[in-house]
Amino acid sequence: MTHTQASKDPLLQPFQLRHLTLKNRVMSTSHEPSYSEGGMPKDRYRLYHVEKAKGGIALTMTAGSAIVSADSPAAFGNLHAYDDEIVGWLKALTDECHEHGAAVMIQLTHLGRRTNWNKADWLPVLAPSPVREPAHRAFPKEAEDWDIARIVGDYAAAAQRMQEAGLDGIELEAYGHIMDGFWSPATNLRADDYGGSLDNRLRFTWAVLDAIRAATGPDFIVGIRMVADEDWDKGLSREEGVEIAQRLAGSGKVDFLNIIRGHIESDAALSKVIPIQGTPASPHLDFTGEVRAATQFPVFHAARISDVATARHAIAEGKLDMVGMTRAHIADPHIVRKVMEGREEEIRPCVGATYCLDRIYEGHEALCIHNPATGREATMPHVIRASGGKKHNIVVVGAGPAGLEAARVAAERGHKVSVFEAAPQPGGQVRLAAQDGRRKELVGIIDWRMARCEAKGVGFRFNTYAEAGDVTALEPDIVLVATGGFPNSEVLEEGNDLVVSSWDILSGDVKPAANVLVFDDNGGHPGMQAASIIAQAGSRLEVVSPERFFAPEMGGLNHVAYAEIFDRAGVRVTINARLVGARRSGNGLIACVGSDYTDIVREREVDQIVVEHGTLPLDELYFALKPLSRNLGEVDYPALVAGREQAIEANPDGAFRLFRIGDAVSSRNIHAAIYDALRLTKTF
Repeated sequence: MTHTQASKDPLLQPFQLRHLTLKNRVMSTSHEPSYSEGGMPKDRYRLYHVEKAKGGIALTMTAGSAIVSADSPAAFGNLHAYDDEIVGWLKALTDECHEHGAAVMIQLTHLGRRTNWNKADWLPVLAPSPVREPAHRAFPKEAEDWDIARIVGDYAAAAQRMQEAGLDGIELEAYGHIMDGFWSPATNLRADDYGGSLDNRLRFTWAVLDAIRAATGPDFIVGIRMVADEDWDKGLSREEGVEIAQRLAGSGKVDFLNIIRGHIESDAALSKVIPIQGTPASPHLDFTGEVRAATQFPVFHAARISDVATARHAIAEGKLDMVGMTRAHIADPHIVRKVMEGREEEIRPCVGATYCLDRIYEGHEALCIHNPATGREATMPHVIRASGGKKHNIVVVGAGPAGLEAARVAAERGHKVSVFEAAPQPGGQVRLAAQDGRRKELVGIIDWRMARCEAKGVGFRFNTYAEAGDVTALEPDIVLVATGGFPNSEVLEEGNDLVVSSWDILSGDVKPAANVLVFDDNGGHPGMQAASIIAQAGSRLEVVSPERFFAPEMGGLNHVAYAEIFDRAGVRVTINARLVGARRSGNGLIACVGSDYTDIVREREVDQIVVEHGTLPLDELYFALKPLSRNLGEVDYPALVAGREQAIEANPDGAFRLFRIGDAVSSRNIHAAIYDALRLTKTF
């Protein structure tokens, strides 16, 4: 991009927020990656935000949300804004981000009913009214006058800590937490001065804002991330939500609004606030633009704005002042730098898999499905540097996610790379999964790597089932076997020859029959995708799982799409049950279903049985090459984990080093395959 082009790009224009100049219009909105340690944003947390600052972002918002009171226990790794210890950690984070020209803010909240009582200090969960929060299963206590006064003071004290840490500002969370819990008719059933009229329902908000201003002075930036329409028949209406936005904008007490549409009462509702793949892009952008027009006030927003073109449109059309590309920055924290340098085609795409958020909601830390450096900045590089050592001749066998990542990284390091692939196209299991229209964005994982490999001169040989002689003929220094796996459906006591795999359904090689039983004890996408194809084909379907709930390897957001399909099609879901056998019965099959709890076996008459039990490695080539290798295939795990080069010499007469990665080792997932490849190949 030329200087003239950059100067005209709407995304690269500065934005003046009171005294703070934001250097462009791109931000990462508040979210909790669950990288905290004891409620503190220590090194892992700091490096995650600093990487975005290095990548050119104007504003990175930390925490989603930092909790202001000890009786609002962390629900998913929340920062402890009520603890004085946080000041030093946040100051270190803020100072380092400032060195790279990025502003830093934090989101503060009292979670209200969106947490649980059986953790931390085991204090009662508080809310405006005793309305249960389904997601976290709490029956809250109705906040009394002394609770309200105490929490107002906690907000002010927390804001003061953030100011002391040198942050550029704060935003208050008001969707699904205590503040908007007072706003919404669905959660505020009070008959006192905090319930009923809109004036009363806003009383708590004004008290918090007044206390914060008294504690921090008039110049500290304060905003609100607020729901302006709960899109819920019993919740906050669009009319009242926009009126609240107008009142806040005209109050002189806040400096920006960060707009949300929807509610988070259930996984299904949350998936509309935070849309995943297979749903329309930027679904709430036009609504947010309407709020901006109604308030004539600085407005921020983020909801599935995952590509630069949409972000640029949002700013150019005046719908937003700052555009949140939050999940997009989890995929690639260097988006702005690449835009500035005219390298938009190199941006690693967010494919909408929502692996990041689903991990958080299942009690893990956020990880990107295809950027294993995110959250691992201390050990994994976002930018691959050229090797200063010997340039190797590297052969990769397999062009799935593991093989393509290995080829990309090795080529970026400056090595000569050749790739064998048995299929006519790259992608492996990712391409199979992407055949489902709802998950077609997954192919971006493959397309981005192919483009990067081609730009670095990687040689590809498709339609080539490589044997040992094909590999050794290239005289490699290093061989990476990324041949993936094949379906493992040999799990029954009898009748394994009568079943088909989920892959058979996904590929279209086998069509759904009229009456189908799917047995899934893997618990991830493959079995659920196969089941959804069968359900949408009009088949009568039962899904059987030995788990306490179906698809435990997926989080709540990805669960929603499958649950909707199953509900519409009348799919029977049977948990705590295990398929133990199958036999023929005339033109049909008998499925024998038992459990881990009794010796009772019940029979089902079906036309087709589909089994999803992960994969077994395609490892014939690996074992053929193993005796020819210098390391005999052995991996030095301590060196791998520490980021050191592999140096095992079990067979000094061997011609090359040999490694296998991804599902060629064991059945795992896309992230694991790509992480295997990156952390091994970055040391070559």
